[in-house]
Amino acid sequence: MFTDISFSNDRPLYLQIRDYIKQMILKGLLSQGQKLPSTRELSSILNVSRNTVILAYEYLQDEGFIEILKGKGTFVSAINIDYQNQWEFDWNSKLNQYAKLANELDIVKHEAKWKKGMISFKSIAPDDKLFDVEDFKRAFLNRFSLEGEKVLNYGYAQGYKPLIEYLLNYMSNKGVNIKGKDILITNGFTEGFDIVLSALANPGDYILCENPTHNTAIKIMKLHSLNIVGVDIEEDGINLTQLEKVLSNRPISMGFLIPSYHNPTGIVMSPEKRMEVLKIFAQYRVPIIEDGFNEELRYSGSHLSPLAALCGSGNSVLYIGSLSKVLFPGLRIGWILGDKDLISKLESVKRSRDIHTSFLDQAVLYEYLVTGNLEKYLKKARRIYREKYDFALECAKKYIPHKRILGEGGLHIFVELDENIDARLVLDECIKRNVIFMPGDIFFTDGKGKNTFRLGFARSTLQEMEKGFNIIGEIIKEMEE
Repeated sequence: MFTDISFSNDRPLYLQIRDYIKQMILKGLLSQGQKLPSTRELSSILNVSRNTVILAYEYLQDEGFIEILKGKGTFVSAINIDYQNQWEFDWNSKLNQYAKLANELDIVKHEAKWKKGMISFKSIAPDDKLFDVEDFKRAFLNRFSLEGEKVLNYGYAQGYKPLIEYLLNYMSNKGVNIKGKDILITNGFTEGFDIVLSALANPGDYILCENPTHNTAIKIMKLHSLNIVGVDIEEDGINLTQLEKVLSNRPISMGFLIPSYHNPTGIVMSPEKRMEVLKIFAQYRVPIIEDGFNEELRYSGSHLSPLAALCGSGNSVLYIGSLSKVLFPGLRIGWILGDKDLISKLESVKRSRDIHTSFLDQAVLYEYLVTGNLEKYLKKARRIYREKYDFALECAKKYIPHKRILGEGGLHIFVELDENIDARLVLDECIKRNVIFMPGDIFFTDGKGKNTFRLGFARSTLQEMEKGFNIIGEIIKEMEE
């Protein structure tokens, strides 16, 4: 006993000793009243300092596992562990429909997985090699020195006030009229969209979106038992004829749109179409939820205002923003901008779920943003991602037989093949040759898209892109023969 401890280098020794003895007691290998070795003796057995053992014993005493009796020694406390007859319960029998559907719609579990050695075009996450780690460290130290223990305590459901004020100004610089509006900080787009639907939608409501659209949004809409009505997307945005037809024939509760660098197609809705879209939704008195996806990664052309800006002083557009696809997705920070009274109601929904988004993360992000780091980072990121985007487009056109290749920026392109080619069969063969991508059918609301797929390039080198796209193209050509 005590000679089989295997120490690791990633944890203090006194905690490893504490946990070892605690497990021996809990498993009944050390019984009540049994005397433990002295600190001097155990330090000799384990070849550690006596102070290390003293500290381990102090922690065990504080937790009630041992008693240290002066002049007598150290003894195992009276731990009453009465293990009942063990029985197994079928937890699957208790799963409700929400949990079953969430599991069914979980593409991380059900889609093909990346394995070491693969060239992956599956993700559209940013390239972490571009992150300004030193600037982030500096922001952490600066903000922590200013706020100290405050950011380690409970915060406010609406969010960290300096960050809210920064984001209101940030949205104002996008052309949004922020008068009468406010912001709620969320754990990324996903929580933001879920909060909005929880507050504004009822099971069975009809919600309109582009077809295809963001797979996570489809999942959340289905989990809220909404009837999803997809409207086809053209090369300059949503089909206006179909849009008006749907709105005139269906009791649509709200619309969900991604006007910039649309996920998955990468299409940017034209300025003219944005104005027409707003007019049509206004005509039928249907509010819009706008996903401000990747607006920061415009590589060419003039600035395009979000729908939230084009609606002027009106409050009919609820904007969900996030920097996750551009900057530090691990922080999971997003925001909802909308009518001030509505944001107050959404704040209550947020508070009832998780109290608030991490105040420490919000405070550090604020410090990073307010000192100008975002602008510096974006200047570098745009240059590098534009090079990758241009090369991805060039290689896709050169190597991959296609009907259409869509994408105007951002971190991905979308490929449409001839109708007789199944992208999932292409994927199956690609995986055998260590290439993986995201099949397009998961983004469609009506079972279409069997001949489409999305290629994320942000984390790929130019060499990987050329090699991977070439393999994809070779497999498609083999299938066409």
